[in-house]
Amino acid sequence: METQISEWRAYVSRSPAVDGADVDELEAHLRDQIDELRTAGLSADEAVLVAVKRMGDVDSLSREFAREHRGRLWKQLVLRGEDEPARDAGDWRTMLVVAVAAAVTIHLVRLAAGFPEELPAWLVRNAGLFVLPFLATYFGLRRGLGARQWLLAATPFVVAALLVNLYPWRADSDTELLVAAHLPVALWFAVAYPYMGGSLRSREARMDFVRFTGEWVIYYVLIALGGGVLMGLTMAILEPIGPELAEHVIVWVLPAGVVGAAIVAAWLVESKQQVVENMAPVLTMIFTPLFAVMLTVAALTYALTGAGGAFDRELLGTFDALLVVVLGLVLYAMSARDPMRPPGPMDRVQLVAIAAALVLDLMVLGTMVVRIGDLGFTPNRTAALGLNLVLLVNLAAAAWLLLRFLRGQLTFHRLERWQTGYLPVFAGWAAAVVALLPLAFAFT
Repeated sequence: METQISEWRAYVSRSPAVDGADVDELEAHLRDQIDELRTAGLSADEAVLVAVKRMGDVDSLSREFAREHRGRLWKQLVLRGEDEPARDAGDWRTMLVVAVAAAVTIHLVRLAAGFPEELPAWLVRNAGLFVLPFLATYFGLRRGLGARQWLLAATPFVVAALLVNLYPWRADSDTELLVAAHLPVALWFAVAYPYMGGSLRSREARMDFVRFTGEWVIYYVLIALGGGVLMGLTMAILEPIGPELAEHVIVWVLPAGVVGAAIVAAWLVESKQQVVENMAPVLTMIFTPLFAVMLTVAALTYALTGAGGAFDRELLGTFDALLVVVLGLVLYAMSARDPMRPPGPMDRVQLVAIAAALVLDLMVLGTMVVRIGDLGFTPNRTAALGLNLVLLVNLAAAAWLLLRFLRGQLTFHRLERWQTGYLPVFAGWAAAVVALLPLAFAFT
């Protein structure tokens, strides 16, 4: 019974029409129905089936859930024979307005900067603020946020804008570059609030945001590749007419496309939510084994040859980026997995990838500690050390929980709860780099 209720809740929570509180209320109503039916003499399975039917009578989400699982008995109890039309996948007009507003804003900013050949520091520092507030606005409009929710959604962006523009930055400041790199990360987590409809406590909603993040990246890359081909062909066509004309096209179209594609990619993810064929399981099945092999070979090579002690600054940065990608792949794979499915080969492959990433992370941390002991703390070393510690805790706990899941000692939901509960730690670290690190190093 609990398994069926968990599956029903997981499906309902993915709907953009409900937030965490709504799901809790629907589940409470479902459980009340089940209790009444069991008191009347029905078995647990019978009570669940009848309760879902009753919920289907008052809430279309239950009927959609039954349609999603056509092979199950309750499909015949809930569906009435006709196939209902799919829900509206998203208002393209809203997407278009927000995307155009973002594109116009980036050109106004470039106009204010005087269309420089080299981007000024203030423009690089504020790059995240030229895109992500529009993405948050799009989700706020889609979710129909109330006045209080709009205020809460806007607060992180206003605070970030004040901090990065009022701080007394020094020339060639390392902390300024770190803020420019970490501000988009911190603001991406701020986008989660309007995406989840103003509810941050729901575990299902957080996992849905993880799934959205992975698919958004995929769509954005596809749009970028297609846009690159289009720009190349356009330049080839315009080159005989005049080289200056082709350059003007790039100057005006490329920046608008970069920011506008962020909104279009989000709309595409929203539009395909009702499609049964999800790309996440296919992609994770392809890339998880590849990353597992690559990480294992790298960990063994560096451990056996002793080359880990020779990490230079660039290589350390490469490994940090690799660890972040691995963590993203782990989260995306979890979001694509049916939590009720028993342990399988892909779970074991994922454990290998996490274990190899842990070994590499420990090597990187050892090198950092030695370097800091010899040369002292700098803004870059502090930021890198903090990131690796955050990753180490997450990967170590994920490996332990996944191992226990493979042994049958806990359910997959426990692993999901750990990862979704740890997301605020990543957001907190990115925010600390933006707000506190410049103060700690006097804006050097």
